[in-house]
Amino acid sequence: MISIEKFQLYALMLFSVLSSFLFVFYTVNVYFSDSATTWLKGFAYVTGGYGLLNIYVLSWAWNSRSDWSVKANMLLAGCFLGVFIMNALRDSFYGGLTGVAAVIVLAVVLYMNVQAVKQVCRRD
Repeated sequence: MISIEKFQLYALMLFSVLSSFLFVFYTVNVYFSDSATTWLKGFAYVTGGYGLLNIYVLSWAWNSRSDWSVKANMLLAGCFLGVFIMNALRDSFYGGLTGVAAVIVLAVVLYMNVQAVKQVCRRD
């Protein structure tokens, strides 16, 4: 039978990989969109970059279990959240509470990605 810790580890890893895939998928959709502005394409590149780098750090943590991978993932998540907030401020928070909710949801996703890297580094 699988232990709770193993289940949590694999669930967080799966969530992290899926969220990274969605970030990259968003980037590809924006890039091939005819109506995307230059600003949106720039934001999409940042989003896709975070998705790819998150996968890289997660795989590096799996192979090395080094503490720097947690710090690197926290730095990436913080920078991406900062860019997202600046983009939301530029667009006046998408009309109030919707923008605030989007920032909160993204913060939770980024937090779970950091937790996934921590769990991978601490696994037995």
